[in-house]
Amino acid sequence: MLGLLGFYDELESRSGQPNGSIHDAVQSAGEPDERDLVAYLDAGHLLIDVMEGGRDVITGSSHRHSPGCSSLMTDGSWLWRQDFPHYVETHHVSLPSTFLEQVRSLKYQMPTITVAQFAPHYNETMPLVGWSSAVPWQSAETTLVPEPRAVTRKAQFDGATLAQERNRPHGSWGKPRKPRRT
Repeated sequence: MLGLLGFYDELESRSGQPNGSIHDAVQSAGEPDERDLVAYLDAGHLLIDVMEGGRDVITGSSHRHSPGCSSLMTDGSWLWRQDFPHYVETHHVSLPSTFLEQVRSLKYQMPTITVAQFAPHYNETMPLVGWSSAVPWQSAETTLVPEPRAVTRKAQFDGATLAQERNRPHGSWGKPRKPRRT
């Protein structure tokens, strides 16, 4: 079975998720190598791409992983939601020591996955996170090789959000602006 990261009650419509409440996982400070850990999580293999939008369940604000937030990612040993890196970098949620040891031993490099070894673990894990319809694993590939993906960094997202707010200083996007005098 794959290890599970970030499957919190607040992120799903049903309670009793494998990782419990996100509020119990929030810490005042993150790991010393948190930036590298977030980069590792961002580089995960995309398993299931979900077209949806979400907000931070703690603050209610949008974040860099809001689009497709519940898409599923893996490194072949662990499974996490696409928005999990946001919670690690923003709220410093705790990470299992076995995950930390593995990532550090890999020097923060996403490994290649051998599909024949991965598939049984995938099939066993997916029903636990509510994705029984995704079983069995089907892939024509024999290996999954990490591919570079363009991932917006937190600073880029925050900067774009501030610029957007400056362009709309008085009022919301839903409320029409008064026409300018010419």
